Amino acid sequence: MTETTDKHPRRPRPAAFLDRDGVLNVDHGYTFKPGDLELIPTAAAAVRLLNEAGYFVIVVTNQSGVARGYYTEADVNTFNAHICEVLQAQGARIDAFYYCPHHPEGTVKALAIRCECRKPAPGMLEQAARDWPIDRGRSFLIGDKDHDLAAAKAFGIRGVKFDAAAGTLEDLVRKQLAPGVG
Repeated sequence: MTETTDKHPRRPRPAAFLDRDGVLNVDHGYTFKPGDLELIPTAAAAVRLLNEAGYFVIVVTNQSGVARGYYTEADVNTFNAHICEVLQAQGARIDAFYYCPHHPEGTVKALAIRCECRKPAPGMLEQAARDWPIDRGRSFLIGDKDHDLAAAKAFGIRGVKFDAAAGTLEDLVRKQLAPGVG
């Protein structure tokens, strides 16, 4: 599933793929209500750095809560739009959101499937590469779980693990943008 926030030029640019829960926002477990949004400290600054460096900023997020019946795809889109509004108020922009609503153990029958979009599969990244002129050689993914890094590897880009207890997202992004990294 895709939600883009802007039209884009066809000039190839690198992409910074970001997981959502645990990277951009605090993961409270199936967070979907806009009022429950708590940005990770320095998330807006990190996204702004990526914007200024000319990267597409693309969120790729598993949302098994949809398949489990905890919330709807409309709820996911509403929450993502709220993230965009909060970030935009701080001068930061997300170019697109891709999410996987599936889970093989879901209770919503139509979504209780194995798919190629659920990380660690690279389906969301592959769809983004079809939708956006992405320079894979300079792209990377930041995630907080091993399945995020596995998706990056399967897609052929660098995966970087984020641990909020070990440092800020802004510092991690600065390191990824440093000359010679990658």
